[in-house]
Amino acid sequence: MKRTNLPIHVGIIMDGNGRWARKRGLPRIEGHREGAKVTERIVVAAKEMGIKYLSLYAFSTENWRRPKEEVEFLFNLMYEYVKEKLQLFLENDVKFRAMGRLWELPDYLQEGFKLIEEKTAHCRSMTAVFAVNYGGKQEIIDAVNRAVADGIKEFDESTIRKYLYIPELPDLDLLIRTSGELRISNFLLWQSAYTELWFTETLWPDFTVDEFRVALEDFSRRERRFGGIK
Repeated sequence: MKRTNLPIHVGIIMDGNGRWARKRGLPRIEGHREGAKVTERIVVAAKEMGIKYLSLYAFSTENWRRPKEEVEFLFNLMYEYVKEKLQLFLENDVKFRAMGRLWELPDYLQEGFKLIEEKTAHCRSMTAVFAVNYGGKQEIIDAVNRAVADGIKEFDESTIRKYLYIPELPDLDLLIRTSGELRISNFLLWQSAYTELWFTETLWPDFTVDEFRVALEDFSRRERRFGGIK
């Protein structure tokens, strides 16, 4: 696979933790715990393969509908992850960013995200974006509201992009979804206008670096015309 054929920005909808646990007779939280280990491996692999931006859908605005105990476990798991993996990000020169309606999250989690963002701000090899309390529709609504608050009266694409959660985040080249579901679930809607989609039946805790490589190789063989003709 030639580096020139690599996607610049890869997004992953990490789906199937609960089903993975249920198949093994385990509590759902064990699926999330196992999924966090896979996340670590994929972040490192993506950096080593030359991906510049990796966006991971960690918690959607719709996930609040889950049982309170599961939501609290997920937030604590995220906090422990960012606290324990700071050195991993630094050693791999990976910048950490969080995006979403972060102000609605528990204070301890907001503070954890802020700390790791500050500590990794100088990293340049790759940016790993964790979408937490994120929704694509909500991001566009929030962008428009912020623009209106600034007195903007006319909009074009560049105006909207300026007010997105991470304005410098490039459009998504490849979106991977695990667990066999064939939908994008409100993830990066603005950035996905010409995204290549790749689906797998594999549940997220079983997703491997080898399968990640297969997705990238499949992307490298696709012809992207962006509405034009080659």
